[in-house]
Amino acid sequence: MADVLAFAEQREGQIGGASREAVSAAARLAGELAGSARVLAIGGVGLSAAAGALGAAGAASIAVAEHESLTEYNPEGYAQVLAHQVRSLDLAAVILPATTLGKDLAPRIAAMLDVPLASDATGIEVEDGQLAVLKPIYSGKAFAHLSIDASPAIITIRPNVFPVEQFGAAGEVTTFTPEIDPSTWRVRVLERKGAEDGALDVAEATTIVSGGRGMKAPENWGLLESLRSALGPGAALGASRAVVDAGWRPHGEQVGQTGKTVAPKLYFAVGISGAIQHLAGMRTSQTIVAVNKDADAPIFGVADYGIVGDLFEILPRLAEEVAALKSAD
Repeated sequence: MADVLAFAEQREGQIGGASREAVSAAARLAGELAGSARVLAIGGVGLSAAAGALGAAGAASIAVAEHESLTEYNPEGYAQVLAHQVRSLDLAAVILPATTLGKDLAPRIAAMLDVPLASDATGIEVEDGQLAVLKPIYSGKAFAHLSIDASPAIITIRPNVFPVEQFGAAGEVTTFTPEIDPSTWRVRVLERKGAEDGALDVAEATTIVSGGRGMKAPENWGLLESLRSALGPGAALGASRAVVDAGWRPHGEQVGQTGKTVAPKLYFAVGISGAIQHLAGMRTSQTIVAVNKDADAPIFGVADYGIVGDLFEILPRLAEEVAALKSAD
């Protein structure tokens, strides 16, 4: 019997969808190991109010480390608190979402505990008493099957891959003030700039509308915004590296090997040729729709649906039809 710990990431005192996915993944894995799912949330004072809802996703117990110095993410402070919590428990695994924060925190914890790290997992199972992880490699062209002979195993999971299930666990919340000394930290957050107008993070969106150089100019992004609006609140805007490098869109929207890895239920690639670096960040999307005037564009090789034509004619009609279907519902 061994428990599984999920790390719940918070932003401005709120728990995101990627963290709920990590909790449900921990609950399913703990069930196979005849253990229970534990959660650690780290943040500022008052975080426990939001963390309590994680019981529905499968958390049997929720420990909330509250400290005013931990309101914003600090790699040294968060790593210290998480490592201390892991050492105090008998755990088979620690699961973190493979968000920007999780990708920074997980290797620090693995190094501090001297255990291996399996990153960006799309599957977790128990095989012959050992944890086995499935993860994409070679820009998503193949999958690696890893057997982890270590305790605890540190695993990050790709957002939007593991479903959030309603377990209805106890979700008992315990709040504590960690013993930390912020004066020793070498890194401090001076300023954080969020997305404009509270836009949804592309890494957590269930639907993404991405544009590339085929959009021709930044002022044409309004066409993509219209489609995003028609699709609803779960949709976000994305962009290729070429667009971001040109200064058309912020880096936070970049999808690809040097941007964010996404796995939404629906991905629109508009005016994107399909360079391997871009495919590495989005080819595990459940459904891919490509719009491009070049019938030989590589993006059509991974697309489930392809439209060959002028995007400036197609996008307005597509947005109109989606909006009509939504209103009919």
